[in-house]
Amino acid sequence: MSEVNEHLIIAPILIPFIAGAVMLLYDDRQRKAKMWLSLLSAAALLFVSIELLDRSKDAGLSDSGAMGFYLLGDWMAPWGIVLVIDRLAAMMLVLTSLLAIPSLIYATAGWQRQGQHFHSLFQFLLMGLNGAFLTGDLFNLFVFFEVLLAASYGLMLHGSGQLRIRAGLHYIAINLAASLLFLLGVSLIYGITGTLNMAHLANLVSSISEADRPLFHAAIALLSVAFLVKAGSWPLSFWLPTTYMAAAAPVGAMFAIMTKVGVYVILRLSMLFFGQGAGPSAGFGAEVLIFLGMATILFGLIGVLSSQGLGRMAAFLVLISSGTVLGVTGFAQAGGGQAMLAGALYYLMGSTLATGALFLLIEPMSREDGGIAAMLALTADAYGLDEPDLDDPEPPGFVIPGTMTVLGVSFVFCVLVLAGMPPLAGFVGKVAMISALLDATSLPTNLAWGFVALLILSGFATLIGLARIGVQTFWASEGMAPRVPALEVAPVVALMVMVLLLTFKAQVSLRYMEETAAALNMPRSYAYGVFSAPRAAHGPDTAGDEVETEDSE
Repeated sequence: MSEVNEHLIIAPILIPFIAGAVMLLYDDRQRKAKMWLSLLSAAALLFVSIELLDRSKDAGLSDSGAMGFYLLGDWMAPWGIVLVIDRLAAMMLVLTSLLAIPSLIYATAGWQRQGQHFHSLFQFLLMGLNGAFLTGDLFNLFVFFEVLLAASYGLMLHGSGQLRIRAGLHYIAINLAASLLFLLGVSLIYGITGTLNMAHLANLVSSISEADRPLFHAAIALLSVAFLVKAGSWPLSFWLPTTYMAAAAPVGAMFAIMTKVGVYVILRLSMLFFGQGAGPSAGFGAEVLIFLGMATILFGLIGVLSSQGLGRMAAFLVLISSGTVLGVTGFAQAGGGQAMLAGALYYLMGSTLATGALFLLIEPMSREDGGIAAMLALTADAYGLDEPDLDDPEPPGFVIPGTMTVLGVSFVFCVLVLAGMPPLAGFVGKVAMISALLDATSLPTNLAWGFVALLILSGFATLIGLARIGVQTFWASEGMAPRVPALEVAPVVALMVMVLLLTFKAQVSLRYMEETAAALNMPRSYAYGVFSAPRAAHGPDTAGDEVETEDSE
């Protein structure tokens, strides 16, 4: 990579960091300035993410150019901090940006006024998310993990209210416990191997002594528990439905991608450390991931059928999405082939965008009075303040005509995607996973058929549960149609268009996912790329010898 390209890798971290810090200097009454700065930051993130995706996509799999590296402080691996951009990281950066812009636009309709520092917290959340996707070592993964969690604590409590505060405190306690497990796991790994660089660890796993290997597995298990909590894996997911249901609508939409951070890290570490070239550790934890993924889908399925409100149902749909990718990660680690993993990555994209749209639909669909006034009244009640004057609320901007029709079409679209109905992206992703799973002959037949059954049943459960909500909202309701500002509908429509593009470009998208899955199945290429990165900056050095030495161990 050229010097400009190299520095572009750190931009997804620096852009939201600078924007969030600058907005802290603004008075809270300068919301319009904060709003535009936040939107410009998100737009810049989208541009940079697409540029990084294009560059990672154009490189061949056997070429080290398929990955980009940024060495902070110009220290070579494994001693320095390294940021790594490959196909998977680039895909997650683009997905984060695609979800962030509609969420921010939705927040400008009213939620940004329900508390202080909303936009700064939102930018720091983006910084933590992007850093977690880009980092190449476990210590900085912990740092970015804590940054995004700290920002999410503030966003979770944004808007106040008894239910939100109770759920937020529960959320904070659970994640603090997970962070403690994270630290314990990282400490053990460093004590055993002397490094936290992911590429270095990928080289060392096969040569760890038999005396230390059980302790290394235990350390990875502790680390995995922390991210299984974040991913919402059963039985560590009982906190998630209430928390996501209680969050403000734009925050709930972003939480849909936050759950995927846990999934991303488990996928990344599983394929790096316990792939087919990991020696005695190959396949470690694969069956556990398959079981947890299937249990999470089943838990989410039951939750969808038992939920009476759209917010809680959307939270359980997040669990179904996470459980599906976790299960496929276990199958891929056990030798299930890259085609199934490619289908799961495609499904992750479509389900995350559709779930984000569903979270944004919750408040307009449940609103009985007009526009922003109803939301302000609810907030005033939560704070114990006087109810605002509903006859002269703050103008919500342009109010769309045919409200119920627009909301109904948007809702049906989300139902079709999340239920996996043809011909949309949810259906394409599930068919890709099922066909690849049935073609794999090396996997246990009972597990394979059980996973297929759960995928199909989760689709039926989603269809039944969401159809029930739709009937209650659009057919059984006898009240006046709500007044919905265009700023609340436009983000939902934008997310729907993204899913449609993902569907129309299914062949191109799946090809990209297949190349991503193939790259994940080559951890040695990842390790070699990281250790050869300093060569461009420092000229000939011992980076290549470093790889050879570790391979010989």
